[in-house]
Amino acid sequence: MRGPQRIVCLTEETTETLYLLGEEDRIVGISAFTVRPPEARKGKPVVSQYVKAEIDKIVALKPDLVMAFSDLQADICAELIRRGVGVYCFNQRTIEEILEMIRTVARLVGCVEKGNQLVSKLQYGMDAGAQIGDQLPVRPRVFFEEWPDPIITGIAWVSEIIELVGGIDCFADLRDHRLAKQRIVTPEQVVERKPDLYLASWCGRAFRRDAALARHGFADAAFTRPGRIVEIPSSIILQPGPACLSDGFAALQDAVVLVADELAHPAW
Repeated sequence: MRGPQRIVCLTEETTETLYLLGEEDRIVGISAFTVRPPEARKGKPVVSQYVKAEIDKIVALKPDLVMAFSDLQADICAELIRRGVGVYCFNQRTIEEILEMIRTVARLVGCVEKGNQLVSKLQYGMDAGAQIGDQLPVRPRVFFEEWPDPIITGIAWVSEIIELVGGIDCFADLRDHRLAKQRIVTPEQVVERKPDLYLASWCGRAFRRDAALARHGFADAAFTRPGRIVEIPSSIILQPGPACLSDGFAALQDAVVLVADELAHPAW
């Protein structure tokens, strides 16, 4: 199958997937938020942000497929469809859905075997990490924050990774809510759940420790001890593609392992 030859990727994860599949020559347009791989920004025109897109510029590129993500890009997709452009909109929220997105991209461009190999590589890495997680002496309680105002807890794939690497997601009960507004919590609720580790990834915004600790109850919480507050770059954990299952997975594992060791052998 020949598949589409001129692809516009409105979010980073499909761009990264196509590069990992060796099919980057098909990409003719990318998102302004693309940082993986870095060479994409050097050779591909930027045609969109996240909820905004340059429709005329996209149409002028004559794509035979546009790849989008989530309900937040629904209006962009609708306008492109009205302009006669073929659109595939993904909506992955779990690890399995991310792996299926990779398989689907591979099928669309006619390289099923390379897609299966990429999925197997990612799965192998996660399986190895899960074995380490299973052997931790203590399972730290983890609070993951993907937005500060209002406080939004981690989406499903983040919660699943926390558990795989040996942590306990303090708000696992919210992870199946696919919309961010359904995962809003208060500072009081965070403190009540007594996290040992605070992971912050403010979706493209730099983490402000002072602002976070100014919240009611945060300054006295256990996670204020050294090494218990860790910023995770959003580009490696909030991008629902290969990045979060590789580099993001590793970053969360490193943070959880260090706190687990401290909890098992406290120096205070």
